[in-house]
Amino acid sequence: MPLTTILAYSLLVTNPAYAGSVNRIDASDSQITVSFDDLVEGASAFSLVGPNRIAIDIQGGKAGRGGSASGMIKAVRQGQYDPNTARIVFDLDRPAVVTSGAFSADGKNLILRLQPAGDHMMGNGRKSFLPPASFRAEPPKKSYSVKVPLGRPADKVALPKIHGPNDSSRPLVVIDAGHGGHDPGAISPHGSQREKNVTLAIARAIRDRLVASGRVRVALTRDSDKYLVLQERYGIARRLDADLFISIHADAAGNEDASGATVYTLSEVASDREASKLAARENKANIINGVNLGGATREVSSILIDLTQRETMNVSADFAKILHREGSRAMTFRSNPHRFASFVVLKAPDTPSVLFETGYLTNKNDVDFLGSRAGQAKVANGVANAIETHFARKLAQR
Repeated sequence: MPLTTILAYSLLVTNPAYAGSVNRIDASDSQITVSFDDLVEGASAFSLVGPNRIAIDIQGGKAGRGGSASGMIKAVRQGQYDPNTARIVFDLDRPAVVTSGAFSADGKNLILRLQPAGDHMMGNGRKSFLPPASFRAEPPKKSYSVKVPLGRPADKVALPKIHGPNDSSRPLVVIDAGHGGHDPGAISPHGSQREKNVTLAIARAIRDRLVASGRVRVALTRDSDKYLVLQERYGIARRLDADLFISIHADAAGNEDASGATVYTLSEVASDREASKLAARENKANIINGVNLGGATREVSSILIDLTQRETMNVSADFAKILHREGSRAMTFRSNPHRFASFVVLKAPDTPSVLFETGYLTNKNDVDFLGSRAGQAKVANGVANAIETHFARKLAQR
């Protein structure tokens, strides 16, 4: 049977977990209480350093918003870590660990005890907690699964041409045109523009603007209508030893009035539900008929984020602010222009990276702007100005 036929018959059918939503969080110097509106499967807690944090993963849980913090807990954040896991992160003003904890008798409250700790006690593993067996949500169950041996994605895709000055001391920027090939991305109801074509046109315009100024070198992950696995996109930037990686996108929104650009940087916890949903949708670019072509495990991603990416994430966030400032002179941004989410394409541990949503293909004005040469030139000018300002600052700091 041909491989394409096998893929067509590949199925992964699951019964979703009966998830309880986080509806209240109270945190103080000595105790954290998390309340749910329904049953969850269980929870685990662990401590992190740099900065000091306590994280709680709720299996079979849905994330809510915020929470009450006091004492050594400075702030509470939460987001959907994966479809079956809500993650809550508590920012601390000094190191602390979870010493003990338990669910309430009805399974709808998780109570954890805290105590200050030395740095050597942080990051020493997870503590797990289960509700009473009679008050425990059922985990997802696979009812039918067919696995297809597709093999790993290519580790060595051909490296693209580097444009600009023939001077390896000049900064190198890799521009990634989102989607491509069999993956069209968003499709506009206004003129049927496809995201893969819009992003490629914008990426080329940015390249041409940077080459014209001659201040930096630039490469495109793709300069044609081809498909790349997400890890291959940032992998190209890492193999080229790039100084900056920018992934260009143009999303769709449920509300046709939604318009304007947004800059996303990597975070283990999404800044809001919209960011979480967008990341989940974009990360599915690796999945064909239920088979994940990316191959990265959740544990690997978590280690990269928690242990090796702190400085890279800080540089990425600084660039995001410059991109908003420079880009807003030529195009419209959303009211909350810088957001955070766990995009796979941003997970290079040592390359500052942003995902730039240039607008919405579901909005007619955005489509007209992004689909025109004049609009693409304005976007390119804003991005190029931000890139040149970013590296000028770095040079001055040296």
